[in-house]
Amino acid sequence: MFGTLMLIAVPSALFRLLGAFGVGRFATWRLSVLHGLAVMLVFTATAHFAPSALGPVPGHHDLVAMVPPYVPFPRLAVYATGVLELLGAAGLVREATRPAAGVALAALFVLMLPANIHAAVEHIPFNGEPATPLWFRIPEQAVFIGIALWAYLPRRAASAHRSGSVSA
Repeated sequence: MFGTLMLIAVPSALFRLLGAFGVGRFATWRLSVLHGLAVMLVFTATAHFAPSALGPVPGHHDLVAMVPPYVPFPRLAVYATGVLELLGAAGLVREATRPAAGVALAALFVLMLPANIHAAVEHIPFNGEPATPLWFRIPEQAVFIGIALWAYLPRRAASAHRSGSVSA
């Protein structure tokens, strides 16, 4: 149930540790967490293309089952969201594309929220495991949205906010 959060938290902590040892790319928690989100997105996006019987991770069939019945072409929707997650991950690691990727990912996470609600309400299992409860899915999705929006925050505003100063 906490797997996707760990897919952000562990890489983020490791990236920040690298930053503490002088790797400039991970000089701040913001950059480390955004790269951690990119790692999580690569892992979750691969599930959109993998067969469900591949191993301990959910696969394409599991994700198709999550799609609410009112969404047309659910298999195509799963493939499309997988591609969008990969593009978002790539966008997060490049400074020039980070703000656009953040906004796009926040919108994607909002658009995917009905699938998470549907899966919880209908008790749709993930890779044979019981459905993740709604009380966990919605806050988890809010965390993803918040991190994605953090990517949108311009670097200058993020550093000004961190230091407590306000710039015009």
